[in-house]
Amino acid sequence: MGRSVRDVVFVDGVRTPFGKAGGAFAGTRSDDLVVKSFRELLRRNPALPPAAIDDVAVAATTQIGDQGLTLGRSAGILAGLPSSVPGYSVDRMCAGAMTAVTTLSAGIMAGALDIALAGGVEHMTGHPMGEGINPNPRFVAEKLVDTDALVMGKTAENIHDRYPKITKERADRFALGSQRKTAAAYAAGHLQPDIVPVAVPSADGWSLISVDEGPRPETTLEGLAGLKTPFRPHGRVTAGNSSGLNDGATAALLASEEKADELGLTKKMRMVGYAFAGVAPEIMGVGPVPSTEKALQRAGLAIGDVDLFEINEAFAVQVLAFTDHFGIDDEDPRVNPLGGAIAVGHPLASSGIRLMTYLARDFEMNPTARYGLTTMCIGLGMGGTVIWENVNYAGAK
Repeated sequence: MGRSVRDVVFVDGVRTPFGKAGGAFAGTRSDDLVVKSFRELLRRNPALPPAAIDDVAVAATTQIGDQGLTLGRSAGILAGLPSSVPGYSVDRMCAGAMTAVTTLSAGIMAGALDIALAGGVEHMTGHPMGEGINPNPRFVAEKLVDTDALVMGKTAENIHDRYPKITKERADRFALGSQRKTAAAYAAGHLQPDIVPVAVPSADGWSLISVDEGPRPETTLEGLAGLKTPFRPHGRVTAGNSSGLNDGATAALLASEEKADELGLTKKMRMVGYAFAGVAPEIMGVGPVPSTEKALQRAGLAIGDVDLFEINEAFAVQVLAFTDHFGIDDEDPRVNPLGGAIAVGHPLASSGIRLMTYLARDFEMNPTARYGLTTMCIGLGMGGTVIWENVNYAGAK
């Protein structure tokens, strides 16, 4: 018996505030951050019977300690889901949450699932990047991977080398824009609705963290110009034009469009398609270029059809390599209109859903925008892109 591919909708997305490594969430468990996000999704969507959730996938890059024990299952139990709801863990480094979404969505498209929860978390205080890894010596001995590939900042410097038109001044200017757009988005109240406040122990008992720790609205070009370049003497990559080291979690509710309509769930955007692609690991930041080309080709779209872009700002140079390739101006208002990771942070495996939540908000504010995409570079030389359609598209512009 033949089956048709079903449409997948993004019902809702939330995140915790993103804390600085060693900051507000230093004493908070990773799984508790996921649980907080899941519980908020359930609270916001009372029409959803928890027992109707068919599967749960949660991503983490470092899957040990409180980021181990099959997070999708353990966090689901801790969040109060019925024991009948299964779960699993995902790892695709920075694109972990993105992969949780696409993998669950593939199940929905095929009719194996109706409703699913996706999540991502990274506690870089407790699990610094690279903790516990043991790279195979063949990577270096047989020159399978350049040693720069294991240090993300060096891969960003390599992109500057490859594209000399992307100067440090351009990268700093883009970083300043991210800070300014984030400050404006907070001032306008665009980010707060999707942030889940988290209570943390403090010297006075408990504190409620409700905003990101990373943004620096006081940033200036002069200040950025004077920062050190830790990855290379006289380099171009600094703490100011890169994302930080962060703690945080994200979660998203996905459903078949048919099931969402049946239950009366909100539909924020519809998945059009997705793609992942590989590049040389030592220039991993260019990964979003081939993944976007592949996703567009499969969807029968062109870059000119895309009205909104949410690009993960792992490094400013990485975003600029993408926009230069596709002929998009550095200050194009379609790109990261609410700011990005340079300001709010990048807790690795959680960031893919943060991009989706931002895009859903972008669509809400721009009803004449039909298509948008979320894209990010991925460690060891990959890129991931998901194309979405605004379900409330108001027609031709």
